[in-house]
Amino acid sequence: MYMREGMKKSRGEPIRLNKYLSDAGYCSRREADRLVEAGRVTVDGRAAVMGQKVSPGQSVAVDGKGITPEREMVLLVMNKPAGVVCTTDRRWGDTTVYDILDYPKRVFSIGRLDKDSEGLLLMTNYGDILNKIMRAGNYHEKEYVVTVNREIRPDFLEKLSRGVYLEELDVTTRPCQVFLAGKNRFRIILTQGLNRQIRRMCASLGYQVTKLVRVRVMNIELGDLKPGEYRPASRSEYARLCELLRDSKNPEAGKTDYRGAAKPGAGRAENPGAAKPGAGRIESRGSGKSGAYRKIEKGKRT
Repeated sequence: MYMREGMKKSRGEPIRLNKYLSDAGYCSRREADRLVEAGRVTVDGRAAVMGQKVSPGQSVAVDGKGITPEREMVLLVMNKPAGVVCTTDRRWGDTTVYDILDYPKRVFSIGRLDKDSEGLLLMTNYGDILNKIMRAGNYHEKEYVVTVNREIRPDFLEKLSRGVYLEELDVTTRPCQVFLAGKNRFRIILTQGLNRQIRRMCASLGYQVTKLVRVRVMNIELGDLKPGEYRPASRSEYARLCELLRDSKNPEAGKTDYRGAAKPGAGRAENPGAAKPGAGRIESRGSGKSGAYRKIEKGKRT
């Protein structure tokens, strides 16, 4: 689809093993570290170690299978159905997005949506984009439409927007943008990604989420994709995404808290207004309807 950003720059220079596997489209950096710790990765036939670097010409293998970096970057826009999980862990018998995604290249999700949630999920074989989008310190926006179990009171939206203390995580969420979208529905724009964050925020204020749909990640919108469908990101979407990510930092493996959460009382003073102006906000609605939609039939739920 697209030539990888920064490929020429990295040629001839040693890179970390986890970045090599991530850039090769095999897995995320975190998963790469887990594979190394489990002894499943070798470099030139020898067991790899954490933090190891790989130079041009060295051979890398996972479970004995050689890994070659992809030169073509893939970015897919998918509508994850409810009831499908984003993990590769199949121990619990759940249907995963990898079970139902009919795509010829190996890709992995940029972040996750929990099993009960649905909507926009970006899939890629390029770890650099994944890490930059996921890093909470970059303040990239993700927008959701949320339905709750009862009529919404004005003070509920106000409390959400100021930030909510989550006792079970011992953190206060960042201030965020919230808009009423119906008597029991609202839109919320977050710049962090705590575990089940929106559900926890609502529960802390006495509401229960009955439906949660992610509709936007930075400049890329869900549009009219039906559950279980995907499309390639358009060239204009990819170009705008790269522009938004240009000044984003890439975390070092093992040193970043992707949650980007604040301890009680700490987040409000440092991050007033939550989202930085223009950081990933779209300039127009209803755009980016390019690329042929391809419906996922295998494993699709009805």
